[in-house]
Amino acid sequence: VQLVESGGGSVQAGGSRRLSCTPSGSIYNDNCMGWIRQAPGMEREAVAAIYTGLGRPLYADSVLGRFTISKDNARKMVWLQMNSLKPEDTAMYYCAAAAATCRSHMHFDHWGQGTQVTVS
Repeated sequence: VQLVESGGGSVQAGGSRRLSCTPSGSIYNDNCMGWIRQAPGMEREAVAAIYTGLGRPLYADSVLGRFTISKDNARKMVWLQMNSLKPEDTAMYYCAAAAATCRSHMHFDHWGQGTQVTVS
């Protein structure tokens, strides 16, 4: 299982950043794909999820209205568009997957190495 993230970097508060995730071939179809983040000294937080089949995306309250998760089933890729970024969004962001439909608690079984997003 491999999930490769890209798109992290430094951005000023109020700015935007788009993260990309490319899962390995065996991970995508019939999976809940999502993004989790972890800041230093903080617990890991699932921020967005989307099922590769039919279904509405899910978001943590902390990012609702600012982040958008999207997918391309033909390319088997997932993105996280982050707008109106705040310093508290600073974290390592991980692409994640679970072989199930997405549930409200956004549990994932696999995640990548992460990409750092720093908002100042």
